[in-house]
Amino acid sequence: ELIFTLDGFKPFGWYLTLVQFGYYSIFGYIEVNMKNVSRRIPLKTYMLLALLTLGTMGFSNSSLGYLNYPTQVIFKCCKLIPVLVGGILIQQKRYGVLDFMAASCMCLGLTLFTLADSYISPNFNTIGVVMISSALLCDAAIGNVQEKSMKAYKATNTEVVLYSYFIGFLYLMVIMVLTGDLYRGITFCSQHVMKTYGYALIFSLSGYLGIQIVLTLVKTCGAFTAATVTTCRKAVTIIISFAFFSKPFTFQYVWSGFIDQSTEEYLLTY
Repeated sequence: ELIFTLDGFKPFGWYLTLVQFGYYSIFGYIEVNMKNVSRRIPLKTYMLLALLTLGTMGFSNSSLGYLNYPTQVIFKCCKLIPVLVGGILIQQKRYGVLDFMAASCMCLGLTLFTLADSYISPNFNTIGVVMISSALLCDAAIGNVQEKSMKAYKATNTEVVLYSYFIGFLYLMVIMVLTGDLYRGITFCSQHVMKTYGYALIFSLSGYLGIQIVLTLVKTCGAFTAATVTTCRKAVTIIISFAFFSKPFTFQYVWSGFIDQSTEEYLLTY
């Protein structure tokens, strides 16, 4: 969110994703060599994972140019819904009626939160909603594909991170070279090195550590449980966002967010 407060940065969400993928690839390469990890999952699976990872993070980063950060976070909280659907379609899992009722409550909370944002926020745009929704669709598949692949091939977290993000980096690099966005991104960010590359290094390092934890949860507990745990911490993220960054506020944020967070707590303890 701090990076997107930089004047003129709005069009460079995908370039930020490229930088983030580059950092993750470097971190992963260092760790793979330190632990002497060899690849177990087939490259064709990683090509799919890389594409889904690129869609998830690219659309998520770019949506910040069009949505308030709390609204984006609330959308990401609701990734439990597509993950649930993805578990049914990809892994043929079964869920109870209460799980679907909880998912419906999350949809209600998300709708109310989005409506509140559209009424009072000068930074609300339906393009942002489309982008973050696209990120969630990719999320629906990625967690389940990761779970299925890691369990089938007994792959390590480090391997999955390195190949997923490095191949994703190559995908995005080619696309941005062809569109000319790479040059424009480099030109802009070279004028604000600390506020772009510096901040990106900080959030990429923390994100890399978080990914390791998430992948451990995916491997040991499943994609749905991992999604539930990660969304619970977003309540703190929203509070910090309102505390440190000036933005419009309405009480409807509170009770619509409460619906979502209460549902997540139920899913975590059920």
